[in-house]
Amino acid sequence: MKSRLKWVLFALVAAFSLLQLTNVGRTNPDVTPGHDLLSTNPPPQQITAILRGACYDCHSYETRWPWYGYVAPVSWWLNSHVSDARDVLNFSEWPHTNAEKAARKWTHISDEVREGDMPLPSYMKIHKAARLTEEQRNALADWAEQEATRLKAVATNSP
Repeated sequence: MKSRLKWVLFALVAAFSLLQLTNVGRTNPDVTPGHDLLSTNPPPQQITAILRGACYDCHSYETRWPWYGYVAPVSWWLNSHVSDARDVLNFSEWPHTNAEKAARKWTHISDEVREGDMPLPSYMKIHKAARLTEEQRNALADWAEQEATRLKAVATNSP
């Protein structure tokens, strides 16, 4: 019985080790100057701090990959999660020249934050900076709504 347990344990360790060879690439493409949200007309400092602490790791090209992001199979899940998040909202590709599109993004951000859907609860468990207080959550959602309203007016008044 002990011999069988040794072989099972050895097989599990070998399989885990082999999984590390299939690790996915974690990408952080270069941010094109003038494209990142914070590069032109940045939000107030308090909002910027909230965005950096709670949003930028998944929703930008400035992801800080944690140590466990290098260990398969967790790395596969994390890479997929960041890729999906960037597809939905990417602060590194902010539509500065399209006020209507930016307004829609701010409205979506406000709704997600206010409803408690963002940041994701699973993300907040591990990332202390993403645990927003009710005051921070309201500040971000309120500011995002104000920015959406401002940008809608800009879009309406532009030729």
